Amino acid sequence: MTVPLSILDVAQIGEGESSGDSFRWSVRMAQAAERQGYRRIWYAEHHNMPSIASSATSVLIAHIAANTESIRLGSGGVMLPNHAPLTIAEQFGTLAELHPGRIDLGLGRAPGSDQQTMRALRRDPSSADSFPQDVLELQGYLTGPSRIPGIEAVPGRGTGVPLYILGSSLFGAKLAAMLGLPYAFASHFAPDALDDAVALYRREFRPSAQLEQPYLIAAVNVIAADTEDEAQRLFTATKRSRVQRFVGRGRTFTPEETDLVLESPAGRQVLGMMRHTGVGTARQVRDYLDSFTDRTGADELMVVSSVTERAAWLRSLELVAEVSELTSLAH
Repeated sequence: MTVPLSILDVAQIGEGESSGDSFRWSVRMAQAAERQGYRRIWYAEHHNMPSIASSATSVLIAHIAANTESIRLGSGGVMLPNHAPLTIAEQFGTLAELHPGRIDLGLGRAPGSDQQTMRALRRDPSSADSFPQDVLELQGYLTGPSRIPGIEAVPGRGTGVPLYILGSSLFGAKLAAMLGLPYAFASHFAPDALDDAVALYRREFRPSAQLEQPYLIAAVNVIAADTEDEAQRLFTATKRSRVQRFVGRGRTFTPEETDLVLESPAGRQVLGMMRHTGVGTARQVRDYLDSFTDRTGADELMVVSSVTERAAWLRSLELVAEVSELTSLAH
């Protein structure tokens, strides 16, 4: 690999697991990723999802940071319309003061939830419209000057926590370019706009105090195993899990039912979300990541492994690190 690799940990709650189990596995993975040379790990804000435990994103980051030493940690991302910018500045300012030089703040404008959950969050559906202004307000709290006279983030002020814009459409690409911020594209689940978004971001990028040149992070799914047959078995289990999550709506499918759903329009839509997936032995996955990097021109890849078996999940990320010479790229 010629670009750094990072990890998006969705903090999934496996079958028979509790949220606490998920957090313990996330700590174990982060400690391994630190040894293996991954650059950073991000955690995403989701709400009311029984299979994902990262809803209190800043709290989870604090826990992982306290149990690691050097790897960068951040949000991938905080859904800013759910929060007051001052609150996020204080949370991530606190993290930055506790763990200097290790904290990232990725920002998205999606709700990270459904309509009913939006109401439970006391979220105004129109709040996403002010996302660009909220990003600038947040940036002011962290880097100065504050855009609201007399209001400062303490902690937060002067920490300069780096901001990243997340997106799966042209909106985020355009905003990141306009503000001169790094851009992370969610190609691991929303591949359709990847090429257009990357082109727009690079074409319209304006240098800023944070960033002189465009910096693109592209997310990509990986399932690596010691044999190709084992990787394909894990991939099948992952596809079934995705269908259960997105199509099941509370109903539990048998494997046979799941396979039938995979052949339906809804199932094909779920599979389409995983278009950018490297599956196979470590070498095969590395070759896929190399070709994906060449295609996108990404400056960094953020790998996502949604393998449902915990030991296999850790092994998948370990194998990718082993063949990608990450130690030499970690700094």
